[in-house]
Amino acid sequence: MKSEDILKGLRDRDPRGIGRAISLVEENDPLADEILSSLDHSLIDQTTILGITGPPGAGKSTLTDRIITKYRSQGRRVGVIAVDPSSPISGGAILGDRVRMMGHALDQDVVVRSMATRGRLGGLCAAAGAAMRILAAGGCSIIIIETVGVGQSEMDIIRIADITALVLAPGLGDDIQAMKAGLLEVADILIVNKADCAGADTLAMDMESIARESGSKDKDKAKVCMTVASEGKGIDDLIAAIEAVDASHRESGERRTRRDRAYDLEVLDWALEMIKPSIIERINAWDHDRKGAPRRHAAKLLEQECLRISE
Repeated sequence: MKSEDILKGLRDRDPRGIGRAISLVEENDPLADEILSSLDHSLIDQTTILGITGPPGAGKSTLTDRIITKYRSQGRRVGVIAVDPSSPISGGAILGDRVRMMGHALDQDVVVRSMATRGRLGGLCAAAGAAMRILAAGGCSIIIIETVGVGQSEMDIIRIADITALVLAPGLGDDIQAMKAGLLEVADILIVNKADCAGADTLAMDMESIARESGSKDKDKAKVCMTVASEGKGIDDLIAAIEAVDASHRESGERRTRRDRAYDLEVLDWALEMIKPSIIERINAWDHDRKGAPRRHAAKLLEQECLRISE
C-alpha cells in the first residue's frame, strides 16, 4: 500500500485507513514517517485532545462512553485512544475498552483505537502522539485519550492532552493528601463520579479545596464537576467545563505551549526508543566489571554511542 492511498483514506474519513495508518506507526514502518509528514495540520490545530485518567474503579470508561454520546449528539466526529495495560513479556493487552464502547461500534463517526502501554510506566505508548494526529487528520474534532488507570504513574497524560480530567469516586480509599503533589495538582478538571454514593459530597469539597490551591497566575483554578456516569447525570455540566477550559487555553496561548512541549518530548521519546536497542547490544557484548557506579558505566556507553553516530 502506498502512502497516497492511506492519506486519501484519511481525507475520506475511512476508519480502516485511519487504523492502518496508526498500525504503521506502531510497527515502526518507514512509510509512517512519510504519512505523518503529509498530514493536514490545520485539522490537527483545530481538534481538542481530552485526557481522562484516574484510579481503577472510578468509572472512566462509562464516563467516556457518555461523553462520546454527548459530542455525537452535537454532530462532532470523535476519536478515542483507549490505552490498556500490557504484558512486559509478550506486549499483549487486555483491550477491554472496545467491549465497554460497543454501543458506538456501528457509528462510523466514532473511531476507537485500543493501544497497549507496552510496559511504559507513564501509561502512554510511544505511538500515542502520532495516533492523535492521524485521528485529527481523519476528521475527529474531539479526541479522547483514556489511560489505564494506575494512579500516580499516569503523569504522561499531561504531556499529550490539551485538557486533563482526573476522575475520582468516593470509597476507593484514595489518599487525597498523598496525591496533592502529583496528578491532582496539574489536572484541569476534577471529576467526582458516582456522585450518588456516600462520601461524594465530602470528596467534592476536598477537590474544591485542592482546586483553589492549584490555581495561580500561571494556571487557572481546576474546575470541579460531579457526575453519575451510569445514569448520564452531570454530563452537560462536564461538557460545558471542558469547552470553557479549551476556550481559555486557546485564548491564553496555553494550548500552543502544551502542544509544543508535547512534540518536543515525543521527539525525545522516539530518540530514546531508537537508541535503546544499540545500547542493549553494547551492554550484552561489553566485558565490564559489574561493580562500582552504574552511572559511570552508562556515561561510557553513551560516549561510545555518540562517537559511533558521529562517524
